[in-house]
Amino acid sequence: MNRPVRNRSIFNLRGRMMLVGVTLGLCSVALVGRAAYVQLVNADFYQRQGEARFVREIPIPTSRGMITDRNGEPLAVSTPVESVWGNPQELMHHQDRLPELARALGVPQDELIRRLSQRADKEFVYLKRRINPDQAKAILAHNVPGVFSQREFRRFYPQGEAMAHVLGFTNIDDRGQEGLELAFDEWLRGKPGAKRVIRDRQGRTVENIDLVRAAEPGKDLTLSIDRRIQFLAYRELRNALTAHNASSGSVVVMDVATGEVLAMVNLPSYNPNAVAGASQDVHRNRAVTDLVEPGSTMKPITVAAALNAGKITAANRYDTNPGYMALGKYTIRDHHNYGVLDVTGIITKSSNLGAVKLSEPLPNQYFYEFIRGFGYGAAPHSGFPGEAIGSLREPARWDGLTKATMSYGYGLSVTPLQIAQAYAALGNHGRLTPPTFVKGQINESRQAVKPEIADQVLRMMQTVTEPGGTATQAAILGYHVAGKTGTARQASAGGYAKRYTTTFAGLVPASNPRFATVVVINDPQSGSYFAGLVSAPVFRSVMEDALRLMDVPPDDIDTWLAAQAKGEAKRQASAPKLPTAIDEEYEEDLTIPPAMTEAGADTGGGGHR
Repeated sequence: MNRPVRNRSIFNLRGRMMLVGVTLGLCSVALVGRAAYVQLVNADFYQRQGEARFVREIPIPTSRGMITDRNGEPLAVSTPVESVWGNPQELMHHQDRLPELARALGVPQDELIRRLSQRADKEFVYLKRRINPDQAKAILAHNVPGVFSQREFRRFYPQGEAMAHVLGFTNIDDRGQEGLELAFDEWLRGKPGAKRVIRDRQGRTVENIDLVRAAEPGKDLTLSIDRRIQFLAYRELRNALTAHNASSGSVVVMDVATGEVLAMVNLPSYNPNAVAGASQDVHRNRAVTDLVEPGSTMKPITVAAALNAGKITAANRYDTNPGYMALGKYTIRDHHNYGVLDVTGIITKSSNLGAVKLSEPLPNQYFYEFIRGFGYGAAPHSGFPGEAIGSLREPARWDGLTKATMSYGYGLSVTPLQIAQAYAALGNHGRLTPPTFVKGQINESRQAVKPEIADQVLRMMQTVTEPGGTATQAAILGYHVAGKTGTARQASAGGYAKRYTTTFAGLVPASNPRFATVVVINDPQSGSYFAGLVSAPVFRSVMEDALRLMDVPPDDIDTWLAAQAKGEAKRQASAPKLPTAIDEEYEEDLTIPPAMTEAGADTGGGGHR
C-alpha cells in the first residue's frame, strides 16, 4: 500500500519557527525602542505626568514685618495661625461625615454642603481661616477625609483704637488696606516661599523633595510715633469729646525741628483687630483727609505776611472801633470792641477787624503765594495715603471779600496736619519741613518766611496764653507757650450754620519750640464752644505730660518757682499751728504772683452776617 506524499510547501515547520522568531524579535525591538523612547527621549513628559499625580508645590507662608514706635515698642505684629481647608471632590464622596465636620467647624450643615457643591469640581476650598492652632488641631482630630490645615499669619494691633487711624489694618490675605499698612505694604509684606512635596492619595505629605524658593520675611518699620504721647492725646481727646458732647476731633503732635509726627489721634475710632464691626466712615484719618476752615489760627500767618512784606512794623496801631465794619454787602465783626490795637494785640485779642486791616495793603498774588508757602493748598507729602491738599483759590478767582475773609481764616480749607506743619514752620525760625511718619527720615525743608519775622510772630503768639489772651487754659506751668485759638463756624447750605469747629494750635517751649500741636474738636454741644475753653485744655493736658516724658527742660523758671512758693504757703497755712515763738522763727517773705484772670473768648470768625 502506497503512502501519500506530504506536501512540504503546506507544512514547513522550520519556516514557521523562523517567522515566529522574527516576529518575536521585532516585538522585542519595538518594546526596547519604546522603553528607550520613554526613559530617554520623552522622560520629562512622563515625569511631569507622574508628578502631577503625586508631587505638589505648596507655598511657604512668611510673616509681615513688625511696626514699632520710635522707642521700639510693638504697634503691629504678625502671629502664626492655622487655616483649615478641604478637597471638595473628596469630601463629596464622604457626605456621611459632613454633619460631623459642620459641627467641628461651627457652621450650619446646609451652608457647608452648599459651599462644597459650588466648588465640586475644585480641589481646594477654605473651610475656616486664621484660627487658633488649637482650634485647627481639634477640627483635624475628627479625621474627616479631605480636610487639612496650613500655616498663615494674622496681624495684631496691641494699641487698639488709640493707634487705629495711623496704622490702618490688613485684610484676610494680610495685605494692607488703610493707613501706613497700605502705604508701606510692599516693604512690610515680604515674599512667600515655595517647596515641592510628594503627597499620598489622602493628601498627606510623604516627602519633601526640594525648596523652590526660600521665604523672605517682611521688613520691620520704625515709626516716628511715640506710643506714650499717642495714648495721652487719645485719652485727653476722648475726655474732651465726652465733656463737650462733640461729634469728632483730631490731635496732631509734630517735632518742630524734624517734621516727625509724634502723635496723631482721631475720634471716633475703631478696633483694627475687629474691623468687620466698624462702619467705613470711622476708617478715615480725619487729621489727614478732612478739611476745616482754620479760623483765627490763620491770623499769625496774616501778621507774618504783613511783616515780611515790609508794609508794617510791630508798633503799628489799628483802630477797630466800634467792633465791626462794613465790607461790601457784608459786615465783619469782632467778639468785642477792642478799640485801638497794636499788631501783637490783634493776635492776643484775636481781632478779625485787625487782621483785615493788616491784609488790605498786601497784593493779592503776594498774599496767595505767602499762604501757599506755609503748605496750604498743597499736599503735605507725608507719605500717608489719601492726604488732602485742601482748598486755596488762586487770586484770579477772588472777589472783593476773599482776601479779607482769608486773613482771619475763612474762604480756605486745610487739614489739621497742614495747620501743624505751618505752625512747626513758625517755631522752626520760618523753615517749613514736610511731615513724616518714619523715624529718622528728614524731608527737604525750605524757608517759608524770614527767620526774624517768624521769631517775632512767635513772641506775639505767646501773649495768647498769658493773662488777657484768649487761651490762658493752654498755659503750662514752667513753660512759655505760644499758640492761637480758632473758633470757626461750619459751612452749610446757604451760608454758615451755628455749629462750630474749635481749634487750638500751639508751640512749646516758646523760647525754643520742640512740639507743634494742633487740637481740632468738631461741633461741641454742651457748654461753651470757644476754642480757648474746649481745645486749649486738651493741648495743655497732652503737652504737660509730653514735656515730662521727653525730658524737655522748662523755660519759665520764675513762674515755676513762684507757683512752688505759693503751694508751700498753702501747705503751711493748712498745717497745725505751732507756738508763737516758733512761728516767728519760721516766717518767710513769700512773693505770690497775682491770680491769673479767666481767658477771654475767641470766636475766630463770625464775620459773615
